Amino acid sequence: MMRQYLSIKAQHPDDLLFYRMGDFYELFYDDAEKAAALLDITLTSRGQSAGSPVPMAGVPARSATEYLARLVKAQQTVAICEQLGPATENKGLVERKVVRVITPGTLTDEGLLYSKSENVLAALWCNSPRWAIATLELSSGRFCAQEFDHATAALDDLARLQPAELIIGDGAAAPALGGTDTTTHRSIPDWHFDHEQAVTRLCTLFGTRDLAAFGCEGFPLATATAGALIGYVQNLNNEVMPHVRDLVIRQPSDY
Repeated sequence: MMRQYLSIKAQHPDDLLFYRMGDFYELFYDDAEKAAALLDITLTSRGQSAGSPVPMAGVPARSATEYLARLVKAQQTVAICEQLGPATENKGLVERKVVRVITPGTLTDEGLLYSKSENVLAALWCNSPRWAIATLELSSGRFCAQEFDHATAALDDLARLQPAELIIGDGAAAPALGGTDTTTHRSIPDWHFDHEQAVTRLCTLFGTRDLAAFGCEGFPLATATAGALIGYVQNLNNEVMPHVRDLVIRQPSDY
């Protein structure tokens, strides 16, 4: 069983792995120690590894939503690993897989949302000297993007938005990001911000041949950032997002 756990955990090294075992979600090793501290739950052990006890902590599946909400509030990302079949004595190891990854900016469950403002997912991109920000409220489908002439204006807008999660290219100038204590920063490869790829991804999302109806012409950086944001959500949980039907290119006069 632990071999299966370690194989799945290797695919989600930065996430807390909720590993389903019957009526509980169990966590092991560093995940168990972190969850025990954040959730104030008992830290126990299961078996041994390299001669030392394996730390373990768990939460009842029936009350998992409560614990997930607390972890997301603490800016944690959680991968939910479910059993794909019933456990029987003669069946052997039950197949399991991660069915969902929960991040602060991709929440839609009412039980996990603390407030509307905490459900804003944002992406930031720079092609000096211009910057762009795209935002998505996944629960409502509100999708916006804007370009800025300089970093100060972009960072001021981020401070106003206070997103729950901020996506940046891995080549971004991290020290300049600032942000708030409630914003989770996550980096993705720069190539996700490719303009042509973004146009293709957005056209597929909207079911259109081009983006003329959305006012994207003349705003390549905003378009690229919006496409990267959609790609992040789609890659995370294979989200289809049929309710995201519009992209608003914001102007400074819009607020």
